[in-house]
Amino acid sequence: MTVADDTADTQCFDSAVSEGIAGERTWLRQADGTRDVLPVDRWLGTSSVSSDSEFDSRVAGKCFGPTVDLGCGPGRLVHRLLGNGIAALGVDNSEQAVTMTRALGGVAIRRSLFDRLPGEGRWRHALLLDGNIGIGGDPERLTRRVRELVGARGSIIVEIDSVLPGLWRGAARVETAHAHGAWFPWARVGVDHIAELAYHAGLCCRSEVIAGRTLAELTPR
Repeated sequence: MTVADDTADTQCFDSAVSEGIAGERTWLRQADGTRDVLPVDRWLGTSSVSSDSEFDSRVAGKCFGPTVDLGCGPGRLVHRLLGNGIAALGVDNSEQAVTMTRALGGVAIRRSLFDRLPGEGRWRHALLLDGNIGIGGDPERLTRRVRELVGARGSIIVEIDSVLPGLWRGAARVETAHAHGAWFPWARVGVDHIAELAYHAGLCCRSEVIAGRTLAELTPR
């Protein structure tokens, strides 16, 4: 990931959250023309959909030791983990995200996922939720990088696309009804591609559907 890629991903988050808080709908437009609504209320932890809370609860319940949430956003998982008595660190390259996480009482740092991070090689779990496996547009490189963060008995808990077949790599941008942001590299990983992704990173994979969303846990072979 280049510095420009990092900045673009950060602008995506900041723009979407700002518009969402103001009551505007936001979308993620992909270069192939498809457009998906961004679930800003889910990111903020204000969703009224019961399955969103169920998903977060089940994810948190899989964490039995120190956990790093990569691309933590406003920090809803960091906050939930702390409530469960689990040491948690949020990492995000958005100052807004870090500020929001800290406002909830969580610990977070502003940093690229590819920079040196605290506790490298010692985390019990690393989280990549809400499409964050797509950060930088290169899931293989990202998975190898996150593999460096977890210990020999650790795991990467990653949300994958329940609908998409295979792997999609390209560019995306945030749009509102009145404006759009810059294009940035992005990727989506489908259910039938996650095992291959894990294999190339030296990991095993098991996946399950939770509240209509697909979660995979990758562990060292």
